[in-house]
Amino acid sequence: MEFTLQHFIALLPLLAICTSVVVVMLAIAWRRDHDRTFILSAIGLNLALLALLPALDTAPLEVTQLLLIDRFALFYSGLLLVATLACMTLAHAYLGEGNDRAGFAGNRDELYLLLLLSVAGGVVLVSSQHLAGLFIGLELLSVPVYGLVGYAFFHKRSLEASIKYMVLSAASSAFLLFGIALLYAEAGSLAFDAIGASLAAHGSSPLVQAGIGLMLIGLGFKLSLVPFHLWTPDVYEGAPAPVAAFLATASKVAVFAVLLRLYQMSPAVQGGWLNEGLTLIAIASILLGNLLALNQSNLKRLLGYSSIAHLGYLLVALIVGDGLAVETAGVYLATYTLTSLGAFGVISLMSSPFKEQDADTLYTYRGLFWRRPYLTVVLTLMMLSLAGIPLTAGFIGKFYVIATGVEAKQWWLLGALIIGSAIGLFYYLRVIVTLFLPQPGLHRHDAPLDWSQKASGLVLLGIAALVLFIGVYPQPLLALVQGAGL
Repeated sequence: MEFTLQHFIALLPLLAICTSVVVVMLAIAWRRDHDRTFILSAIGLNLALLALLPALDTAPLEVTQLLLIDRFALFYSGLLLVATLACMTLAHAYLGEGNDRAGFAGNRDELYLLLLLSVAGGVVLVSSQHLAGLFIGLELLSVPVYGLVGYAFFHKRSLEASIKYMVLSAASSAFLLFGIALLYAEAGSLAFDAIGASLAAHGSSPLVQAGIGLMLIGLGFKLSLVPFHLWTPDVYEGAPAPVAAFLATASKVAVFAVLLRLYQMSPAVQGGWLNEGLTLIAIASILLGNLLALNQSNLKRLLGYSSIAHLGYLLVALIVGDGLAVETAGVYLATYTLTSLGAFGVISLMSSPFKEQDADTLYTYRGLFWRRPYLTVVLTLMMLSLAGIPLTAGFIGKFYVIATGVEAKQWWLLGALIIGSAIGLFYYLRVIVTLFLPQPGLHRHDAPLDWSQKASGLVLLGIAALVLFIGVYPQPLLALVQGAGL
C-alpha cells in the first residue's frame, strides 16, 4: 500500500503526540524543569487537537490494514486529548512547586511523558479496525498506567495499587490474546470486517464463542465490569488523584470506543448467548456498583464503584447495537468524561503527593463550602450530574441510555438502571450534604493563588460550565456525536 500525503495528514494527531513524546524526553534528559516539561507536553496535546481539523478532511481513510481514520476515530481521539490535557493540568497543580524538600521533586517530569505515551495508545486504539491494532493500542495505553498508578511510590497504597493493576492487567491481556487466537483460527483474519463476514457466512462455532468470551473477559477487566471489577476501588484509592482521573476517563473511553467499533463492523459477533451474558454483566455492574458505593467513606473508592455502575449503564448501548446505540455511547462517554474529570479535579486540588495520602476521605470534605466555596460548587455540580439530575450533562447521557433501552424494549436493563439510579442518588446526595455541614472554628478561605492552582481552577470552572451548558443546551454535542457515527 502506497503511503501518500493524505495518509500523512490523517495520521497528524498521532504523529503530533509521538513527536511530543520525543521532544519531552530530550528536554528531560537535557535539564529537568517541571514547568517547562508541563508546557511542552501541553503544547504537544494542543497541536494534536488542532491536527484533528485537517485530518477530518481526509476521513474516512484506511492507513494500512490496522488503522481506519474516520470521523468516529477522530471524535474519540479529540475526547481522549481533551481529557488528557485536563488531567495534565491538574497533575501540574497536584505535583506543585515548593515541594523540593520531599526528595521527590526531581522525578515529577516523567509523569507527563507517561501520560503522553498512554494517550498515544488510546488514539491507536480508537482508530483500530484490526485485532492486532487493538492489542498494540491497548498495551501502549495500559503499560504507562502501571507507572502512573505507582508514581507516588513512597506511599504504600500507591505501590500496592500499581502491582495489583499490573498483575491483573497482564492476566486480562492473556485472556484477550487467547481469544484473538481462537477467532483467528476460525475466521482466518484479524480484520474486524473480515471476521464479521466470515462469521456471517459460516456461523458461530464453539471455537468462535470461546474466543469472543475470552476477549470479553480481557476487555471487561479494562472497563471495570462485574465480575472483573475487584481491582477498581483499590487502584482508584492508591493512584494519585490526576492519574485516577485519567484511568476513569481516557482509559475507559478508548476501550469502550474500540469495543463499539468491533460490534458495529462485525455484527455477527452479536446476538445469542453473548447478548444474554452482556445483559447479566450490565445488570450486575449497575446494581453491585451502586450498592457497594453506599457505605464508602472514601471519595475515590466511592467514585470507583460509581464508575462500575456507569459502565453498566453504557452497556445498554452495546447490547442494543443499532438505532440510537452509537449516538448514545458518544453522548454518554462525553458527559461521563466531563463529570468524572470535574470530580477527580476537586480531589486533585485538595491533595498533594507529599502528604501521607490524598484528600479522599469524606471527613476531609466536611464543611468544604466554608473553606473553598468554588471547589464546593464544582463538586456539587459533578455529583448532581453523576446522579443524572436535570439541567446537568449527566441527565442528557442517562436520558439517551433510557431512550435506547425503550426503543429496543430492554425492560430488565431499564429496571436495573432505574433501581441503580435511585440507589446512586442517595450516596451522591450524602457527599453534597457533607460539603455544607457546619464545622465549628472554621474560617472561610479559598484555594491557593499560585499560577498552577489558578490554571487548574480555570480548567475545573470550565468543566463545570460545560456540564451546565450541555445540560441546558445539548444540541452542539448531539450534532458532534451524530457527525461521528460509524
